[in-house]
Amino acid sequence: MATGSGAVDLSPENRLTAAYLAVGLVALFVGVVLGLFQALEHAGVDLYPRLAPVIKSYYHGLSLHGVLNVLVFTTFFISGFLQFITARSLRMPLWNRGLAWTTFWLMTGGLILAAIPLVGNAATVLFTFYPPMKAHWAFYVGLTLVVVATWLVTLTLVFTYRAWRARNPEVRTPLPAWMALVTFVMWTIASLGLAAEMLFMMIPWSLGMVAGTDALLARVLFWYTGHPIVYFWLLPAYISWYTLVPRQAGGKLFSDPLARVSFLLFLVLSTPVGFHHQFTDPGIGEGWKLLHALLTFAVFFPSLLTFFSIVASLENGARARGGRGWVAWFGKLPWGDPSLAAQVLAMVLFAFGGIGGLINASFTMNLVVHNTAWVVGHFHLTVGTAVTLTFMGITYWLVPLLRGRRLWSRRLALAQAWSWFVGMAIFSNAQHRLGLMGMPRRTMIGAAPYVQPEWQSALALVGIGGTILFVSAMLYFANMVLTVVASREAAAVEVPFAQALSGPEHASAILDRWRPWLALAVVLIAIAYGPVLVRLIATTPFNTPGLRVW
Repeated sequence: MATGSGAVDLSPENRLTAAYLAVGLVALFVGVVLGLFQALEHAGVDLYPRLAPVIKSYYHGLSLHGVLNVLVFTTFFISGFLQFITARSLRMPLWNRGLAWTTFWLMTGGLILAAIPLVGNAATVLFTFYPPMKAHWAFYVGLTLVVVATWLVTLTLVFTYRAWRARNPEVRTPLPAWMALVTFVMWTIASLGLAAEMLFMMIPWSLGMVAGTDALLARVLFWYTGHPIVYFWLLPAYISWYTLVPRQAGGKLFSDPLARVSFLLFLVLSTPVGFHHQFTDPGIGEGWKLLHALLTFAVFFPSLLTFFSIVASLENGARARGGRGWVAWFGKLPWGDPSLAAQVLAMVLFAFGGIGGLINASFTMNLVVHNTAWVVGHFHLTVGTAVTLTFMGITYWLVPLLRGRRLWSRRLALAQAWSWFVGMAIFSNAQHRLGLMGMPRRTMIGAAPYVQPEWQSALALVGIGGTILFVSAMLYFANMVLTVVASREAAAVEVPFAQALSGPEHASAILDRWRPWLALAVVLIAIAYGPVLVRLIATTPFNTPGLRVW
């Protein structure tokens, strides 16, 4: 595996990565602030009347929180980080730097276009934007431009890989670059559902070109993309866990071939699982829902492979540092490294998120927790911790590398990682409990007339956990800003790529080929979605008018 950039000047890639990170972190900052207001509202402290000149309602703030944190922060961070990782691991510049910067500005332009109606309360439809709730056309067009920009990132990675392959015809693709390409290829396939919903339904409808829409077909197309996007968020975290964390832990990756198998399974299985979000929707046969439930359980398998491989890699590092026993070795990890600490803590909480995901995928148990606060708790363990805390951990070495300065305060970073862990444990546990007690999600609970007495203690914990998360986030942003503007000591920081105990030479050649896996993915999608989509498209009356409910 490549461990550096050699003599190649990759400073333009550094600047591109810094631009993506800057936009993503600004979005995260605003989203976190709004998240605090929502958590406090659940606990009985309603600050929204004081925000009325800017934030018109709880649902306006919730829409901003969801779009900025779930869509904008993740997409910009991933686009910058994976292009950086690809260039560094291949030891060559991106295929076309002009196209790479054009892509960034297209994505940023789409964000601005979508943000105008979103900030102006003309797109308060939450990040799922289900019809018949209707947003301003600029919101839909802007998000579509962001998706198109991610396709251009895929194009950049594909042609960079092809240029590298032409120079290295017999060499196995370095694992970080290979994983980055798998991630964006998977996302490009998965995002076709969202693109179809926007281009053929939402945009013409919002522009008045068609009189109505249909909620069911829109939801099917949305969830064609809506669940795979979870893996678009998670796989970059997995890339760090597989290819960077083992070295940070002082050891080696357990198995390069096993890592490739897990990512190929994600490529094949990530998309045809969306109906498990629609178990309560009419118009979709139970047989198709069962198939998607089974495929959802199947996609859990590569996550188990990841769990096994990463724990084995961490154990290798801990034992190299003197760790002993079946469990006690865990304490020998270099917990003083905030980058590693943040990511290992993210893994710990994500284990509980994965277990909850199995409940969400089960038809009968899903009916108990569907559209309850349980889903909010689950979501914050996955994207809110496994993804966000891992990305924070990555920036603890990435921002100093890009800036050429040391991290301003390792102690502050450690306090931030642990406080996020504690805050999320409190917040998510309370949300799971409230869900089991029947509290709905997407709801301004403080104004609801049906709040049950037994909810009160857990609602208070939502406010406490949310406040700790907010403080943790402020520690993070303070550290990042001070690293950029106040840390003066130059530092030679390298990308901590790990070597593997079982290297790429032990992998079968088919694990480095694309056509059979892409063909299998397409066939499985056609089987799982084809008949349902054909029937819905042929029989759906587009007669539902738009509603503005805020």
